[in-house]
Amino acid sequence: MSKEEEKILTLHPDGKKGTNISLAKYNVIKDAMLQMIQQTGEITYQDLSDQLEKDLQPTFDGKVIWYVVTVKLDLEAREIIERIPKTSPHQVRMKND
Repeated sequence: MSKEEEKILTLHPDGKKGTNISLAKYNVIKDAMLQMIQQTGEITYQDLSDQLEKDLQPTFDGKVIWYVVTVKLDLEAREIIERIPKTSPHQVRMKND
């Protein structure tokens, strides 16, 4: 590989240390996740991760579920999505909807 892959340092909603991951993989997961949340309005984390894994795993280079967790936390920290308080199992939605 002649050109170093572009990375993004993810954020964590609790202020913990983020993770450096491939920007291309981050964008694949982020775009699919946001599209699904926008279509459903609210979705359980389990349904979201199951669907993303089913849709993306055949062509994704890496463990989809690990990236889903990392990107979800990053999007929460950036206040793009939010956990819905007092939901069990926990649900997410777009922030400011």
